[in-house]
Amino acid sequence: MKNIVRVLGLSSLLAVSSWMSAQAPEPGRFTLNHAEVGIFGDYFRFSPGSSTTNFVGLGARAAFNVHPNIAVEAQMSYDFDRNYTTTFQNGASTTFVRSSVRPITGLFGPKFQVGSGGPFRIFATGKVGFVNFTTNTSGVASGSTFSSGVAGVGNGGNFPSVYPGGGIEGFAGPIGIRIEGGDLIYFNNGANNNLRLEFGPTFRF
Repeated sequence: MKNIVRVLGLSSLLAVSSWMSAQAPEPGRFTLNHAEVGIFGDYFRFSPGSSTTNFVGLGARAAFNVHPNIAVEAQMSYDFDRNYTTTFQNGASTTFVRSSVRPITGLFGPKFQVGSGGPFRIFATGKVGFVNFTTNTSGVASGSTFSSGVAGVGNGGNFPSVYPGGGIEGFAGPIGIRIEGGDLIYFNNGANNNLRLEFGPTFRF
């Protein structure tokens, strides 16, 4: 009887040890997977109704991993150019012009990622935040127009928004490239859907 108890006890210890080994992370699994920062260029297709305005701008983001496959991310972007098409007699041409409307977008929420231990990640995100349609008549976008625009967030032209999106990241060590797209939905007399694309370098550590 004692031998049976000893065998059962030894078997239990081996089973627990094997289970704990299976649950332990592989060496290097969490390397370069604690946080991520990046900058990006964005394209914002603003479609408030029958008209469409194409904005481009710059932004930055930061994310902190709460799990190898889950991060909490915040980002902000500032759009400063508008694209419109003028039709001439011999065809059409597209030109970029400065716009007095310069949207500022701030978003925060989770990012769910697959492939956290390898060079490529596929991810989906769902963020909440705001879009502020700042107007500034000074000719060229600069640090002062950005700071004054940020200071004006909440004072007018500010609308709550949600952003479902997704994309892919490719890394060579800590340096990578991120491509993302989604629907920036802001609420003003109902939900307004707007295409948003982002592209730029990202750094993980």
